[in-house]
Amino acid sequence: MSDSKMISVTVNGETTTAAVPVRQNLVDFLRNTMGLTGSHVGCEHGVCGACTLEVDGAMVRGCLMLAVQADGTQVTTIEGYGDRAAALRDAFTARNALQCGYCTPGMLASAVEYIEGGGAADRAAIREHLSGNYCRCTGYQSIVDAVCDVIDGASA
Repeated sequence: MSDSKMISVTVNGETTTAAVPVRQNLVDFLRNTMGLTGSHVGCEHGVCGACTLEVDGAMVRGCLMLAVQADGTQVTTIEGYGDRAAALRDAFTARNALQCGYCTPGMLASAVEYIEGGGAADRAAIREHLSGNYCRCTGYQSIVDAVCDVIDGASA
């Protein structure tokens, strides 16, 4: 009985085939095998949001999904967001919403999801949407400001 399995996954537009340990989570596969270190491992319980990724268009916690479950899927990491997150990256910088940066990849992924889903510049709704992403540095004010700036089309 083998403790690894061959998977084929498209990550940020590039298809990769690799043998993965059956118990390896997706974020560890992306970081250790693919060299994509943008997604962070925080709590390893799906609570902090640092490992938030997009799999087949849905946000998932990369620490809770096994790499073998990603076989045949399309995965987008923060490195693959490109222009989708450009305005948010600029607004986060302008609003000093980055600070230590540990939560930033997951926070940006969740904010992109909110904006692309047609979310309004409603501070309470933004806070609710981002509530699954913990940030210990900013107090969220600057992050919410940055998301509002992008929705409102404000230039930094």
